[in-house]
Formats: sequence, C-alpha cells, structure tokens
Amino acid sequence: MKIVIFDMDGTLLDSKKDITISINHVREKNHNLPPVSEEYVVAAINAEVRNLSKLFYETEIYLERDRELFESHYDAQCVQNVTLYEGIEEVLKTLVAKSVKISVATNAPTQFALRMLEHLGVKHLFDVIIGADRVANSKPSPEMLHHILNHYRYESKNHKAWMVGDNSKDVLSARSAGIEPIFVTWGFTPSSNEKTVAKKPKELLDIVL
Repeated sequence: MKIVIFDMDGTLLDSKKDITISINHVREKNHNLPPVSEEYVVAAINAEVRNLSKLFYETEIYLERDRELFESHYDAQCVQNVTLYEGIEEVLKTLVAKSVKISVATNAPTQFALRMLEHLGVKHLFDVIIGADRVANSKPSPEMLHHILNHYRYESKNHKAWMVGDNSKDVLSARSAGIEPIFVTWGFTPSSNEKTVAKKPKELLDIVL
C-alpha cells in the first residue's frame, strides 16, 4: 500500500487572496489597522517560528474576538477566490486510479478544508481530511499524520508513505512520523534545500509511482 498525505494551503490550493481579505477585515474592524499584502501574509504563515496574532493583529495572544470574527468572515470568504494549482486535480485522480491512498493534513480548521475541497470538486478523492482542530497539536507535531496512518493501519515494513507540503512544518511532521517528506515549490514557498523536491504537481507521480 502507498499513502500520500497532502498539506492543503500552498500545496493543493491557492488560498492566499481569501485568507488576506479575512485577516484585513479583522484588522480593520477590531483594531483599526491598515491592510497587509498577500505577500506579507504568506511570509508570516511560512515562518518557522512566529506569533501570527502579533504579526496580523499586533496582539501578544490570539484574542477570542479576533478568532471569532476571522472564522465567521472566512466561512463565506474561503470559497470566493480559491483555486487548485494547475495540474493538481489530474495528479490526485491519477494517484487514486493507481490505488494510492490519499488524505489531507492541514493546520487550517477542518470545516474550512472540507468546504474548500468540496467547492473545488476534489473532496471525494480523499479518505481522511483532518484539520488542526481535531488534534491537540498541529504540525510540526506528527499527531495528524499518526491519525491518518492509523486509519490505513500503516506498517512501515510493508507500506510506503509520504507527506507532501510547502512548509518546514510539513517536513518536520513527516520526519517525526517516520515517513518521507516531499517539498513542493509551486505554492507559497518557491525554493527548498530538502532532498526530495517537486517543482510541478506531475513530478509527484514520478516520485510516488
């Protein structure tokens, strides 16, 4: 059995426009702050060590009112501009056709992942879609990956598994879970020094198949 676990934002789909719009909505409504750019948001999200509430809302901790406003706004916003990266749908369908098991492990809340992947017409291809709200610790913890691997009754001696992502957190979670990381550079991070790098979605097929 072969298993491929995908990160979502910056790997399967481009969500930066909608995330930025919702962050700017909270900045304006709750903090009277000027808008930030998509580039700023992506750089903040990708930083290995960061305090997002400080970077986005200038608060030391993520205030409940900011979380609530972001999530209520993003619930409608998240499907307005989101797109699959070119070639992703074809790759997912090819993997499934070749009996490769595919799932999603995202640090986004599960409700948004389900909504966006449904909207983009690929939700049915995945066996498990799990977000950070379903575990005690999000990536770089391997907890989500363990949840998915346990679903498949993964055995390291007999099976092969990969974690595909655009972020150091994806790589760290893969290593902690004892599976192979594949770093992708078509999304939010344009380059990597990782051993296994895919520059285009179809390169995943060469690695996995």
